[in-house]
Amino acid sequence: MSTIFALSSLLVMPFWFLMIFLPRWRWTKRLLASVWVSALAAVLYTALVLPQIAQVLPAVLNPNLAEIASLLSTERGATIAWVHFLAFDLFVGRWVYLDSQNRQLSSWLISPTLFFVLMLGPFGFVLYLFIRQFRSAPAR
Repeated sequence: MSTIFALSSLLVMPFWFLMIFLPRWRWTKRLLASVWVSALAAVLYTALVLPQIAQVLPAVLNPNLAEIASLLSTERGATIAWVHFLAFDLFVGRWVYLDSQNRQLSSWLISPTLFFVLMLGPFGFVLYLFIRQFRSAPAR
């Protein structure tokens, strides 16, 4: 599990690099236009969670703190959660990237915001929503 955990970030980091450091490059725009950007991480998540579905599904259908804490306290549980974060944070980051491009927001403003989406997921998303509200031109 430690190897999968360590290598899983490699599935998403190239896309984050492009969005943050090369946001106006034509290949960044071309790659990020695909809805399949998060697919590799989602496939890995699926491969990790399906063998554990008998434990995971009851816990998420009727969540309680002790059971969720127990699931996440194992190497397998932490790896599954990490890959979940990677897949969904990239999905949200891609949306932020595309929406900000569409609204012609400055990359100098959006690149740090994307960093926060990568590092702190929901916080970066809320930060972007505030920026979008107050700095945004109408969408094309």
